[in-house]
Amino acid sequence: MPPTGFREIRKAFIDFFEAKGHKHLPSSSLVPKKDPTVLLTTAGMLQFKPIFMGVEKPAQGTRICTVQKCFRTTDLDNVGRTARHHTFFQMLGNFSFGDYFKADVIPWAWEFLTVNMGLPKERLWVSVFTTDDEAFKIWHEVVGVPADRIVRMGEEDNFWAAGPTGPCGPCSEIYVDMGPENGNGNPNARLGEDDDRFLEVWNLVFMEFNRDEAGVLTPLPAKNIDTGMGLERLASVLQNVKNNFETDMLRPVMDALAGLAGKPYGASEESDVSLKLMTDHLRASSFLIADGVVPSNEGRGYVLRRIIRRAYRHGRLLGIEGSFLNGLVPLVVALYGDFYTDLKDRQALVAETLLEEERRFGQTIDRGMALLEEAVARVDQHKILDGKTAFDLYDTYGFPVELTVEVAEERGIKVDLAGFETSMTEQRERAREARASQKIAFSAEAATDATSEFLGYDLLEERDTVADIMDLGKGKKGIVLNRTPFYAESGGQVGDAGLLVHNGNEIPVLDTQKRHGAIVHVVAGDAALQIGDAVEAKVDTERRWDIRRHHTATHLLHAALKQVLGTHVNQAGSVVAPDKLSFDFSLARAMTPAELARVEEIVNEQVLANTPVHTDIMGFEAARDSGAMALFDEKYGDTVRVLTIGGFSKELCGGTHVRQAGDIGLVKVTSESSVAAGVRRIEAVAGLAAYRYVRELSQAMQGITERLKASPADTPERLDRLQDGLRAAEKQVAALQSALAVAQAEKLLANVQEVNGVKFLAASPVGMGGDALRAAATHLGSSLSSGVVLMAAINQGKVAVVASVSDDLVTRGFKAGEVLGKFMALIGGKGSGKANFAQGGGGDAERVPGALAGFAEVIRELESQVTT
Repeated sequence: MPPTGFREIRKAFIDFFEAKGHKHLPSSSLVPKKDPTVLLTTAGMLQFKPIFMGVEKPAQGTRICTVQKCFRTTDLDNVGRTARHHTFFQMLGNFSFGDYFKADVIPWAWEFLTVNMGLPKERLWVSVFTTDDEAFKIWHEVVGVPADRIVRMGEEDNFWAAGPTGPCGPCSEIYVDMGPENGNGNPNARLGEDDDRFLEVWNLVFMEFNRDEAGVLTPLPAKNIDTGMGLERLASVLQNVKNNFETDMLRPVMDALAGLAGKPYGASEESDVSLKLMTDHLRASSFLIADGVVPSNEGRGYVLRRIIRRAYRHGRLLGIEGSFLNGLVPLVVALYGDFYTDLKDRQALVAETLLEEERRFGQTIDRGMALLEEAVARVDQHKILDGKTAFDLYDTYGFPVELTVEVAEERGIKVDLAGFETSMTEQRERAREARASQKIAFSAEAATDATSEFLGYDLLEERDTVADIMDLGKGKKGIVLNRTPFYAESGGQVGDAGLLVHNGNEIPVLDTQKRHGAIVHVVAGDAALQIGDAVEAKVDTERRWDIRRHHTATHLLHAALKQVLGTHVNQAGSVVAPDKLSFDFSLARAMTPAELARVEEIVNEQVLANTPVHTDIMGFEAARDSGAMALFDEKYGDTVRVLTIGGFSKELCGGTHVRQAGDIGLVKVTSESSVAAGVRRIEAVAGLAAYRYVRELSQAMQGITERLKASPADTPERLDRLQDGLRAAEKQVAALQSALAVAQAEKLLANVQEVNGVKFLAASPVGMGGDALRAAATHLGSSLSSGVVLMAAINQGKVAVVASVSDDLVTRGFKAGEVLGKFMALIGGKGSGKANFAQGGGGDAERVPGALAGFAEVIRELESQVTT
């Protein structure tokens, strides 16, 4: 009996090819390793790309099979709207590295589908590349497929490549005839004439070329086989369901989402689109997070953020309130965790990351949607939403621009993406200029052919000659030596400072940077040095030791975080300076005080144990095999330095370190905070810096206890009592201010005006804060019973504006958000809100009186719009 469940299909595929001499390897990560040409793993062959290109030898054997996790963004807009499109999917694949070729793989594919899977031979069609007579002959003469069911197709359909460059070759695809009822109805349709009727299930790629950047094809060192078959598609055929989402690997998740929404699958086409989209994006997000991707505004992190927020919005469209994706992670893990152990091991991380991203977007989606609706309402007859609004939604409210495009398209409106990119470029330029103002920037002119040998692991002083001098601008020069003990900034460790001594003159080295193969000593522009001068390079020894202490402390901190929080915690960046360290790591929530205290304690336990610190130099692969941790985004050479701290920590690191953990001295955590979604930062001090920090805390505490006349133990309780009294007083003040605001508002009722039967009051009360302003506007709205109230208060040059619209006018079409938007446009401010009430701020205070005086025109314009 052929298998039908996806678990059985998966096992059958692996068993089949293991019987053919293949070794089954686990799926590689969705984050490609050592391949900058792709953002995410898009095909099963990516992990074998170096083997296909002849760069590496197949260490695991020449016959391999896998079930590979894949992620593609090319079909993202179609997810949920079609039966087959996904972002994440699983690819069944078998590979030959210079072993077998077409004569073997073609009959095997036919055998697996017709014998092991039980598919009727008469339902299968085949395509081959236009000029591939060899494949045609094998299919027809060896396998026995009728010639009229073998279709020749061109390069667009039957020549496969993983990207614009790299391994490629002609391919042959196997299709299942799903019947004329699933196509255009023509019973005589052939493959290529009806895309819906013929479902591609397996692609056999005959990998024999490499395409370079110029598009030139060069034969690979060996002819290889790369096949890919979507597990979701095959399961849909064998389970006899009309789309992949109805298979046993996706239907449980979709049904759970339907239960949350109270809308069963099949209730309507519109709700089905949302259910399928959420199902796909939840599964995809779970796997991305488990593989170390963190939501962000760049690269693969942006892809993750986009699909999480897209799924969240579709949940809101179906009436699901609050966070919901994170709660379904256990179901995803139950379906896939037995095959992908990282997903099971990191279940807590996945749920936490989803919850945090949902929470963040949940805080802004209502305000963002209100702003978007207002912007859409203002769109003119050209039906184009301006790029600046799209950028504001992205920058302020966390709306991926693709989400704005999707919402706008639902309303028949296009988005000015060129304008969006202009605003994005301007922001990046501002950020670049801000960074450049604080850091030495090497211009194209500041180039050198010189190279430097670094001696600073063993020496802190060295005599050498000046090899080159670079003009760095901003009153700085760059001095290059052939040999130097100065460490150039890299790997998070700041550059060394010290002295260059020439003929008795001491020239301060302000910083040390890398420029290609050169180590550049940054000095003042008036430094009297010439190429060929003999100098003595002296590193600031005390400063270097402070840096060493902080750098080794970061390694202890990393290991302690993994011990306390879990092995899924990974470094996301660091800065090691002489006076402090900061360490960024992946975590979707804030650490608890207890966790933070335990991490600090573990680090100091290692320091007190005076654990030995030593460095080994070895090949990169040998280092990885030894268990040394490597940062994924860091670039390593063939030979690396491995830093080992006893049996506690082992990492690849090219920085400078202490000899024994005890050399660090005290390590004290000073803060833990959020850097970005899913990324936390710990700041800490070590050695003398830690001692000074603790001393300052002690002195500050002593001053507080003296002022409170309390012991350190009693101080928290004494402060609590003071704060309780202060809060009570603040509430009394706020109540009095609101009462005064209402009294002042009563006097403003004499200024009510009317335009075309619509009453309105526009005023600028004196001395009202935010709460008082809202209280006054609410009171005036109640007093008017029918009308529009707009109040703009100016306090210390800052503008605060509120607008309210009565229920009867809302029914007629007036909206407080639109009222506020038009007024804020007059003064250059921003704001948003709902139908009855809106608030905003900013803008030019000097323009407020004129805008209030002309507010009647705003009412007249709005009244005209709702009337027409």
